[in-house]
Amino acid sequence: MTGTVPSYAQLSNIPADASLLPVGVVQGSLPAQAGDVAVDQQTADRRGITLGSVLPVAATMDPAEDAPEAELTVTALVESSVDPSMTGAAQLYAVDTTVLEYADAERGYSRILLALGDDASGASVQSSLSDALAGAGISSVSVRTVEEETTELMAGLTDGQDSLTVILLAFAAVALLVCALVVSNTFSVLVAQRTRELALLRCIGAGRSQIRRSVLVEALLVGIVSSVAGVLAAVALVGGIVAYLQTLPESGFATLSVPPSAVAAGFAAGVILTVLAALVPARAATAVAPLAALRPAEDVRAGTRRGRVRLVSGLLLIASGAALLALGATDGDLIIALPGGILSFVGILMCSTLFIPPLVRAVGFLASPLGVPGKLAAVNAVRNPQRTSATASALLIGVTLVVMMMTGAATARSAFNDTLAGEFPVDVTVRGAIPVESPFTGNDAAAAAAVENVEQAAFLPLAGLLGSDGEETPVYSLDAADSSVLLDASMVPVDGAIMMPQGTEAQTITVRGAAGDVELDVVTSSSRSFPALVSAETARTLGGVPEQQTPERFQPQPLLWLAVADGLNTSQILELQSALAEALNIEEYQIMGSVIERAAYEQVIDVLLMVVTGLLGVAVVIALVGVANTLSLSVLERTRESSLLRALGLTKRQLRGMLALEAVLIAGVAALFGIGLGAVYGWLGAQSALGAFADVAPVLPWAQLGGVLAVALVAGLGASLLPARRAARLSPVAGLAAD
Repeated sequence: MTGTVPSYAQLSNIPADASLLPVGVVQGSLPAQAGDVAVDQQTADRRGITLGSVLPVAATMDPAEDAPEAELTVTALVESSVDPSMTGAAQLYAVDTTVLEYADAERGYSRILLALGDDASGASVQSSLSDALAGAGISSVSVRTVEEETTELMAGLTDGQDSLTVILLAFAAVALLVCALVVSNTFSVLVAQRTRELALLRCIGAGRSQIRRSVLVEALLVGIVSSVAGVLAAVALVGGIVAYLQTLPESGFATLSVPPSAVAAGFAAGVILTVLAALVPARAATAVAPLAALRPAEDVRAGTRRGRVRLVSGLLLIASGAALLALGATDGDLIIALPGGILSFVGILMCSTLFIPPLVRAVGFLASPLGVPGKLAAVNAVRNPQRTSATASALLIGVTLVVMMMTGAATARSAFNDTLAGEFPVDVTVRGAIPVESPFTGNDAAAAAAVENVEQAAFLPLAGLLGSDGEETPVYSLDAADSSVLLDASMVPVDGAIMMPQGTEAQTITVRGAAGDVELDVVTSSSRSFPALVSAETARTLGGVPEQQTPERFQPQPLLWLAVADGLNTSQILELQSALAEALNIEEYQIMGSVIERAAYEQVIDVLLMVVTGLLGVAVVIALVGVANTLSLSVLERTRESSLLRALGLTKRQLRGMLALEAVLIAGVAALFGIGLGAVYGWLGAQSALGAFADVAPVLPWAQLGGVLAVALVAGLGASLLPARRAARLSPVAGLAAD
């Protein structure tokens, strides 16, 4: 499709059966004769096309090719197709006779759509057509139903790999792991709280298997109810998201699909996870003799056999994982670093019982100035080291992964910025379209300079050519007054020399000009994207561009170099690109440079970070539910103790403060340790992914890290509200009477 600014379009024929037309008519009437065309509404709005507009449509943009070209009259504006493969493309529809003028007869049809009758079965028609084609010896044609065609289309878009699903399942696995820790910790507290009850049951004849089954059946019932609620909530949430996406033009193809396999998998995962997480608490309920169960259970410390096994295993995983992670970071190989990071993190979680309680105890000294509630909170927070470690570990996983993504994104952003600054000589380069309709002039530079956030615009006219006819490389000239537009002052061309891109090996180069050939010394720039550039004085010596053999529409044209304001964010840069395209009457793809490339990378990084942080936030919320759950059970477990403290003079406010400080201590230690781990993993991950082609220096987003810590502390405080309220409402007399 040609015009002031040519662009590509997809021309489709209008089917005889209106039900097969994938779009609806917004305005006008569909083409009924040759020479008429329908245009999608999005393209019409973007290019100012209305009913009655005449569009020059050519089968190719190369005038040297003998291809059909005609002027088509717009008779209808239609909806934009929701086909993902056509998103963003100009979409044209015409009758068969018009389309056949542009079609390649040798290639035939790309596809044939069939509308079935009301009584026809898709499966039977598919089988009959397949048999008929096979009988005719045609094996290269596939007959698919709507569902099969959709699956094939998506496989083509993703190259046969559903990477997004894999990523989402990875985050789901993280959430499941956190859930398992929370469930296991909850059942451990429940079993510990009912130790006397279970011991008495053992004394009156209950067997170990019966006690174990009672705990597992309880877990099974909890898992069934929770899984049903979780599946229903997930379907409702996704349904709401799809309903919103369907209101957006660019994602109107979104549909809700709830396959039975997904429902069954989600339900089974919830039930199995709950039961498995309850196995260790169930074993703990029956692992001791009835009389021994009346005494407190032994904590997992380094001095016990279980503690020594856990310590040795964890240290081995940390050592081996750290070695792989360091090797991957050194070699810039993410495939090696990824398993190393996983192994080392699992090792740290296994050793958590050995270092989290001491950290909580050390940080607990900060609460001492708050008086008795602060001192009691520090003691209670580490009374059961195993429970404290399990509760903190669940939060540690989420915080570590969130901070890892934040640090990795900030480090990658910095590495990209440094690399792009070395690749591109200026902030923004504006190139002309091909074919050439109207070359840039000094007036275009003035128009670009008038755009907001553009500080300087330089016009680079053509000075000469390199190479032979048919393969000429343009040489541009830069006036000394405009040299400040360059990001690196060492790239300013000097008289009698030519500045060439990085990697040029020749010492001298002959430049063809209208005044003759001139041999110039070569000065190599530090950028691989640098064009051949000479000074204005050298350009006058060359006398301009010699006559070329290539078609005039495809001859090289001048450039515009722009310097933009510092500190622009991604949104402002994208707005600047759109404003420049409008001011210069060009397409946005013609505007490039370090600023534009940085905006594109940062947009991808920001969207990825937002999605990943949101997904990992689910794990953090689950962990905070675990903190509240553990604290609630701990309050029930310490009912008599809390009542005794109240009887000795501890006020309701002090009791609530004690429980709040206990939750804040656990959440704060998990957040601080997670921030440290996440920062290290984020930097090493960025080094592993980008180290092979960029210099990676660690960058810590301090504001975001501070936000993570603040959210963890506030959330920990919020998790204590209900348990503290429940404990404060119980009278001392009733609490002391409880058994």
